[in-house]
Amino acid sequence: MVSIEEVKDVSLLNTFRIKARAAAFVEYDSIDDLARIDFAMLPKPVRHIGSGSNLLFTKDFPGTLLHSQIRFLRVIADHDDDVLVEAGSGVPFDSFVEWACALRLWGVENLSKIPGEIGAAAVQNIGAYGVEAADNILRVNCFDIQTGRMVTFEKKDCRYGYRTSVFKEEGVKGRYIVTSVLFQLTKEYSPKLEYGNIISVLGGRKVMCPNDVRKVVISIRDSKLPDPKVIPSAGSYFKNPVVSDSDYSRIKETALKDMGGSVKVPGFDVPGGVKVPAAWLIDSLGLKGTQVGGAAVYENQPLVIVNRTGKATAKDVMGLEELIVGKVKEKYGISLEREVEHL
Repeated sequence: MVSIEEVKDVSLLNTFRIKARAAAFVEYDSIDDLARIDFAMLPKPVRHIGSGSNLLFTKDFPGTLLHSQIRFLRVIADHDDDVLVEAGSGVPFDSFVEWACALRLWGVENLSKIPGEIGAAAVQNIGAYGVEAADNILRVNCFDIQTGRMVTFEKKDCRYGYRTSVFKEEGVKGRYIVTSVLFQLTKEYSPKLEYGNIISVLGGRKVMCPNDVRKVVISIRDSKLPDPKVIPSAGSYFKNPVVSDSDYSRIKETALKDMGGSVKVPGFDVPGGVKVPAAWLIDSLGLKGTQVGGAAVYENQPLVIVNRTGKATAKDVMGLEELIVGKVKEKYGISLEREVEHL
């Protein structure tokens, strides 16, 4: 079934709970319904959203917001070790992780409790605790708005990178609507515990199944990140910058000068340089709790901007974003790039 609403209040369609309206809002629950939508007749531009967990509505949206209600989870093939599973684009990603863990399938347990939906996860290449969605994606099935036909993107064609994919590239963005994603999971015992403080939280307890890791990840996230249903936010606001070796050395020198010889600047070797946690950069400047209007830097995780009062405006959030970017640039010479998309 296709549902079409005009002049839609989108405050409940984004986890920031920013007040705004869209000219139209369209939901569908099958590929056949999607194919019946007359895109030429919809207010422009047309933009597909998931749960709105990575968006900041900066003003009223003059076009159409699309949303998938294609919700299914099924095993496609069960081999000796690997299991192929397909998930509909409208399935909440954490529901998929919970389902996979219940089947004792390894691969996505480190991505527990990330807000959002399957379709958006495949576009954004979500990640946490050393794992990205792309690690387990085999192919992405899409509806091509221009041709009205289904198209399949193999993993290599998705051009996955850090929080990006082909679906975010100019000339491609907005053309393809994800309808389902095929994942390759495994029965083989393969926990990934190296990232963050998963091992320390385990405290010597042995991991027996994926759900053991899931419980630890959820406990860590709950201790650091606000529940958007209680304190509205869009999760991690900035990407972790990847800097050159020389820039990393300069950051360390600046930190040592300002904070003393015991300070340690975290950095992780990645292709193209060193990844420095944006949360550390922000925290080192004493910005936790900093507030602009109703928006604030979250006290437990400086990578997160929250709608502290519940009445923050987009102007408040953007003002705080600008303040953070400016101070990090001034001190370390690093330009933070936001993860949250302005719409």
